[in-house]
Amino acid sequence: MSTVWVRCLAPTLVLACLPFASGAEPVLVSGAVRDARQPQAVVDTDGHVHVVFGSGDKIYYCRSDDGQEFGSPVPLATQGRLSLGMRRGPRVAVTDEAIIVSAILGKQGMGRDGDLFTWRSSDGGTSWSDPVQITDSAGAAREGLHGMAADPSGRACCAWLDLRNGQTEIFTATSADHGATWSENRLGYRSPNGSVCECCHPSVAIDQRGVVHLMWRNSLDGARDMYLASSRDGGASFGKARKVGTGSWMLDACPMDGGSLVTGTKGVLTTIWRREGQVFATTGRDREQLLGSGEQPWAASSQDGTYYVWISGRPGELLLMRPDAGQATRIAEDALDPVIAAGGHDRDAVVVLWETGPRGEAKIMAQLVLRLD
Repeated sequence: MSTVWVRCLAPTLVLACLPFASGAEPVLVSGAVRDARQPQAVVDTDGHVHVVFGSGDKIYYCRSDDGQEFGSPVPLATQGRLSLGMRRGPRVAVTDEAIIVSAILGKQGMGRDGDLFTWRSSDGGTSWSDPVQITDSAGAAREGLHGMAADPSGRACCAWLDLRNGQTEIFTATSADHGATWSENRLGYRSPNGSVCECCHPSVAIDQRGVVHLMWRNSLDGARDMYLASSRDGGASFGKARKVGTGSWMLDACPMDGGSLVTGTKGVLTTIWRREGQVFATTGRDREQLLGSGEQPWAASSQDGTYYVWISGRPGELLLMRPDAGQATRIAEDALDPVIAAGGHDRDAVVVLWETGPRGEAKIMAQLVLRLD
């Protein structure tokens, strides 16, 4: 077991720095794939870790049964230019019957065109369906930013930044059959000022009751704050949007930092996001909590509580906050766009993944931070 000492971050509520004992060392996930970028991961109810990432215009999938040894990445069938970078890239979700991967591709790419597609595997990732187009207006997803979530029963929802009406809006599509078929595209949110924040990815979560939650960065009267809306009819319609947190970020630009939301084991919704140079979180309707300085945060809910990760800069130190820890600990350097995934019933696992290395030589790393067998 190794011990890593971490420097204090300011401003935070932490008064002292403590050692962090890690039970596992970082492992390479991307294998021989060169310039692997933008990892995403999900843990299924049996504790298997499913990972996707992009390289060039290809999407790769790999799996781990223990969170420490990952199989060789396999490419999915793609055609066109893959949206990648700054939280663009593929997403992955699981149900009791399928693994679902989503991504935005276009013939030209680079913001000139782009449509949202999904792939599906019903045999644990051994084979994959051909891509199915989700967006029904050509080029509407050309900004390349989206989110996806699913639950064990087979409900799934995609949300993306949509430009079909000449302004940036949140559109959604849902599936009730483990990603086999998808609904028509639906408007999730339209800003009264015209557009939501143009370059921050939306996030999706589905709680134990089947309620679908959306989070996005809004653009209202000069403020770039996070907002939430929920659907109690399976994603057919969303209720009134409400602001997340108490402060406001007055900014005449897009920070390209969309945060993350997750539902806990008791159905409580947790959000994490950046405002200016600081990372905040909320649990339920509690007031915002300052976690530390940094950006690109992500959250995951395990049996023992909620875990948070973020980075001090792009690239920067990768920081992990465990449940009830009261402070963050450093687990890596020179990290980009980390994610953390948790899940499983009797075999709970919590795994952090991140991108590291220079452009053209980037690789995906992972570290197991909890395993209950």
